[in-house]
Amino acid sequence: MRKKGGPLEIESVEMEGPREDEVLVRLVASGICHTDIDFCDDWDEADTPVVLGHEGAGVVDRVGRSVKTVKRGDPVVLSYQSCGHCRPCRSGRPAHCKHLYEANFGFKRLDGTNALQRSGVRGHFFGQSSFATHALATERNLVKVPRDLRLELLAPLGCGLQTGAGTVMNSLKVSAGESMAIFGTGAVGMAAAMAARIVGANPIIGVDIHPMRLKLALELGVTHVIDNRQDQVVSRIADITGSGVDYVVETTANPKMHRLAIDVLNPKGTVALLTGENGIDLTEGRRTLGIIEGDAVPQRFMPRLIAWYRAGQFPFDRLVKFYDFSEINQAIADARRGDTIKPVLRISEVQP
Repeated sequence: MRKKGGPLEIESVEMEGPREDEVLVRLVASGICHTDIDFCDDWDEADTPVVLGHEGAGVVDRVGRSVKTVKRGDPVVLSYQSCGHCRPCRSGRPAHCKHLYEANFGFKRLDGTNALQRSGVRGHFFGQSSFATHALATERNLVKVPRDLRLELLAPLGCGLQTGAGTVMNSLKVSAGESMAIFGTGAVGMAAAMAARIVGANPIIGVDIHPMRLKLALELGVTHVIDNRQDQVVSRIADITGSGVDYVVETTANPKMHRLAIDVLNPKGTVALLTGENGIDLTEGRRTLGIIEGDAVPQRFMPRLIAWYRAGQFPFDRLVKFYDFSEINQAIADARRGDTIKPVLRISEVQP
């Protein structure tokens, strides 16, 4: 990215080989997440050009000497980066890593170096920069996945789908019979809906402005839908539930929807904010909770998502539309408009 807002340009750059603790991955595919798009819109053009992308999937090409968990030829999905040394990391909570911001948004290794330095470009976005043919990762942000599944399909598990499902299962720990509203039925919201159905939440209410998404949401997990262009959200939720809901998963980052989320909560209810905001306590035991990556440990949670997919309970493939790597700007434009829920770039063919 050389220009705020894009378009992104495909160029050849020089990258260092893997260090002792790094893995070189030949990328087969990369999902496009709204975090990538938001970064395009908010980027400071005075900064050095950057390589984005953080939902990579590929094949291990080379490993550093200290890497033990993967070898050349292994299929892997890349997720968020963490340091592995701070107290949250050591206690199994990498989403709360003390260095989470630097490791994922610093566009450099934690020691300050940059593998793309010789080309005057910065990488290491989420510890990967997966809008590329090759990426460097570490054992902490890659997950070995089964060979019998299409690797290009698994790419979105690394961030958006993990975040949506993890919010329901890990962060909120929703139980059977508890009620939930999901504001925004994009990829993250749809993943939350599928997870809510798995745990037995009821009712599950999807709120959006895109009729196509609401129709699909009914097929994937929600029990009721509200078209926010036409319906009064607060009164409709009251009609459906008789009161309010126990949980709201707010994915839109719209301040108006944030306020509405609080208005529809039952006492002791929780709004999950997926926008990085800090949580606050409200009246009658209500609260908002800032969520990062669904509090998921990728190496543990991703295999669970794959198992639910195999069982037909987490059909995330219905969200995906594939694009050639050269169509990256079209894919981003389609996602901006809401025409595509989860765009995935095909970058290279799978080879032994």
